[in-house]
Amino acid sequence: MNKARAYFQLLKFRLSFTVAFSSALGYLLGLATPNWGRALLVLLGGLLVTGAANIINQVFEKDLDKLMKRTENRPLPTGRISPAEAWVFCVVLAVAGLGLLAYYFNPLTAALSLLSLILYGFIYTPLKTVSPICVAVGAIPGGLPPLIGWVAATGFVGEAAWVLFGIQFMWQFPHFWAIAWVADEDYKRAGFKMLPTPGNRDLRTAFQIMTYTVLLIPVSLLPLVLGISGRVSAGVALVCGVLFVLLTVRLMRTQDRKSALSIMFASFLYLPIVQIALLLDKV
Repeated sequence: MNKARAYFQLLKFRLSFTVAFSSALGYLLGLATPNWGRALLVLLGGLLVTGAANIINQVFEKDLDKLMKRTENRPLPTGRISPAEAWVFCVVLAVAGLGLLAYYFNPLTAALSLLSLILYGFIYTPLKTVSPICVAVGAIPGGLPPLIGWVAATGFVGEAAWVLFGIQFMWQFPHFWAIAWVADEDYKRAGFKMLPTPGNRDLRTAFQIMTYTVLLIPVSLLPLVLGISGRVSAGVALVCGVLFVLLTVRLMRTQDRKSALSIMFASFLYLPIVQIALLLDKV
């Protein structure tokens, strides 16, 4: 039972589900009429592939995770799962997820999912201890899920898919930098370089968080411009974007952990609210 729980923890289920959920929303946005059963298949495939990517991340960072309070009790640092067991589990999940997406949808969906896994597990992960550019690199696989969902529905990467990617890509910056601000002591113990250069919790970093949050607003309005969704979802995106920006302005003023924590929690709410609004208001 403890072993099964450890394998489940290795999945980072909540994170994996959130990523897969955005894939399913992208799939539903790409359809003329909803197909909830196949949307669940997209979600399952995304969950399996994302889980595999998270395992790669944890295998590479098992020694670093021992240094951080937030990760020291994960299955690999505590020895409840060995690296060899984790790799086997990873391969099983990846093959199952990619096979599902290729068989039930199309090879391009599986190929893009594999690209996302490689970028996250083998490029973003080692970059975290090298340079703050890791956040921009990580934002690519982080932004791909709704695009992958759209491709699963349509079989091609069109401008609508790139818009969905753009929204989630831009969202990554305030999201990850707020987390990095809150977890700065832990990250520094592990040698992670997540905050933008020079890597301090100061006005310069707060300004960059604010800048990317402001840029998120026009990107989030592109679905209306391109006729993907209507005015209601654009209004929701605008209101959420403005509220998001106001939180970043407060961080610029206070430069404290509490304000960064507010941005982090707001980022968790922003993305599903905007994406669900797009789906409900789909043209």
